[in-house]
Amino acid sequence: MLSTFANMFRVPDLRTKVLFTVLIIGLYRFGSHVPVPGIDFEAVQTLQDQAEQGGALGFLQLFTGGALTNFAVFALGIMPYITSSIIMQLLAVVIPRIEEWQQQGAVGQRKITQWTRYITIALAIMQSTGLVFLFHNGGGGFVSGSAGAAGFDLVPEFTVPRILLIVLTLTAGTAMVMWLGELVSQRGIGNGMSILIFASVVSTLPFQGWAVRTEGGVGKFIILSIVILAILVAIVFVEGGQRRIPVQFAKRVVGRRQYGGQSTYIPLKVNQSGVIPIIFASSVLYFPVLLGNVLGNASWAQGIQSFVDRNLLQPDNIWYIGTYGVLIVFFAYFYTAITFDPAKQADSIRKQGGFIPGIRPGPPTERHLSKILSRITLPGALFLAAVALVPSILLASWDIQRFAFGGASLLIAVGVALETMKQIDSQLMMRNYEGFLK
Repeated sequence: MLSTFANMFRVPDLRTKVLFTVLIIGLYRFGSHVPVPGIDFEAVQTLQDQAEQGGALGFLQLFTGGALTNFAVFALGIMPYITSSIIMQLLAVVIPRIEEWQQQGAVGQRKITQWTRYITIALAIMQSTGLVFLFHNGGGGFVSGSAGAAGFDLVPEFTVPRILLIVLTLTAGTAMVMWLGELVSQRGIGNGMSILIFASVVSTLPFQGWAVRTEGGVGKFIILSIVILAILVAIVFVEGGQRRIPVQFAKRVVGRRQYGGQSTYIPLKVNQSGVIPIIFASSVLYFPVLLGNVLGNASWAQGIQSFVDRNLLQPDNIWYIGTYGVLIVFFAYFYTAITFDPAKQADSIRKQGGFIPGIRPGPPTERHLSKILSRITLPGALFLAAVALVPSILLASWDIQRFAFGGASLLIAVGVALETMKQIDSQLMMRNYEGFLK
């Protein structure tokens, strides 16, 4: 392992990418601790104390890494970008123009990325405005334990110029996070947005471990550590699992040369969608949390807030377990259908003169690929749901309240780490070095 790290830093190009990624992560974490101007710092401390009790704030800490409770410049984190990505992918199903962009390659992808940025900024403006009004009123039902009774006010000078300043700062912070993620994707190692989410998730793990140790004692902490180790092994095992579909290419004679005739395979992963379903499902659960807290102080709005806090934010609640699990399975199928199109794959095989042994080219190949894909996606989706829910259910059964920990944290951390290691490994192998994955 040490020799592999040494090899990684021997290659100038790879060393530059790794150091650049580390620098961006450092800037992101720094911005997560720089508070926005015009807020009451004593109220921020009260907010942090309330967030330690769980509730919506503890739930949202997964993607902000403490930036939200610090009311920092990067308080919104990457959530607006994730939400806008979901919106664009859903719109592609109903808007033909976006579907055309998806089929135009790099040119169409640039258009989709540009519109995703526009939607991200619009969402950031709406969410930052909602947060300003929300925390001016003491948080409403946003924090557990009736935050309104806590009596804190993050924005004591509630004037139009001050509101505009805070909204502009939070929106600019979101735009900068989006830009940092794109920089990592272009000049660093790995997917930039995933790397930033990874940094946020990992930054909260020490505190969550300390919370379990404090409330549950050494015995439960050891049991949880064993469960986590078993889940890590299972994640690595499933992430590497794939179904290899053999493809045979017919021989072709062009001039005096003979082409084709070789055999290859299409690798279909058991978990084709990676960590995306977990991220998307968590983002969708964020919608009712935000909606229930910006509706105002009417009795019906407080009823919505109470329902969301009791049912959609409690890991031991059947509504949370059912909703979260169904969303994960849905997005696993949804994202797999987006990333792998059996019709396009079958058409590509046919045009290249290939065929799957025993399967006729064209529509039969498409049906064969669709059948296999649907079969292997189900166990992968159920595995994702189990990993996301089991640690939370275990902690809830021990009545440990001060945690926002779940299998989602492990899955995101391990999934992003494995993908990044694969990229580093491929670049090392190109230069005749042994990589991490042997």
